[in-house]
Amino acid sequence: MHDDIGNSTGHGSQMSSRWEQEAAGRIEPRQSADQLPVELTAAVITVQADQPMVLTRPLGRGQLSGEAALPSEHYRPSEHDGLEAAMRSRVVAQTGLTLGYLEQLSTACDRDAGTSSAGASDCHLSIGYLALMRAEGAAKALPWVSCYDILPWEDWRSGRPEILTDVITPGLLAWAEKTEACASSAEQQQLGRSALSRPDRLRMCFGLDGGRWDDERVVDRLDLLEEAGLGQVGVGHRMRGDHRRILATALARLRAKIRNRPVVFELLPPIFTLFELQKTVEAILGPHLHKQNFRRLVEGTGLVEPTDEVRTHTGGRPAKLFRFRREVMLERPAPGVGVKSGRAA
Repeated sequence: MHDDIGNSTGHGSQMSSRWEQEAAGRIEPRQSADQLPVELTAAVITVQADQPMVLTRPLGRGQLSGEAALPSEHYRPSEHDGLEAAMRSRVVAQTGLTLGYLEQLSTACDRDAGTSSAGASDCHLSIGYLALMRAEGAAKALPWVSCYDILPWEDWRSGRPEILTDVITPGLLAWAEKTEACASSAEQQQLGRSALSRPDRLRMCFGLDGGRWDDERVVDRLDLLEEAGLGQVGVGHRMRGDHRRILATALARLRAKIRNRPVVFELLPPIFTLFELQKTVEAILGPHLHKQNFRRLVEGTGLVEPTDEVRTHTGGRPAKLFRFRREVMLERPAPGVGVKSGRAA
């Protein structure tokens, strides 16, 4: 993981021929005798045309048609120096992109996901990563997909999403009406006596019944929707389940991180306008932000400093250009874009 702000540029725009052959099912993924049942998966995120985009790849044989997957690698100790090195090398091999910022997100034991060697257990260890790239380094020829095509209820930039009002909320309320007495014994056993009730979970995760929408509860919302049978409602792009959960975890981590670390600058060019900075923050967090309040926030916290340059091709007045002010890393313990996370739903 790189805490300091680095240059997250990429090299190359062609997917490797082996990746394409594996995806098409013409050859089997490489196996070796020392392969461990460990799958490394990266949610590589960039912002293009004000949209948060995640890098995907086609699935191979035996997977559902029309689904997509994140770049992944089976860890082999004899071939890799470590987990992070394996993840980086796999993304390079699959896409030609060189990762800059990379951090480990989660570890889980999954079944029947990915490809396992003959005779291997169908349970494998899944380790998820978050990677960030600047748009100029993210080759447009690669299969980038909007995060909000996969998690459409998370995009509040034009107000409350219609899919929430028209479909998801009525569906969740109907699901919540099934009282604990009607819930299956398996569910009762799993939740335990001290678990929150369904209405309480809706209030906490979706801001219903007077609650507030917390944009960092991405994984909680996805889990609840899948439990209620609404996980695919409004989805414009299908993704295999464990990879979608890794994406949700990555978006939640990025939303939290952007508030207390200057990781947003991993998604921007070295020189940018405040409007570009605002649009990038909005793309990740989901809501529309007040222009003047946002500018006062980033300038007042010392995150940026002006350059001597202006951009004239803006369609209006020339726009001042700024850069990330690195000294803020030494001045403040949590130098992020401190936009509040909760809002009325």
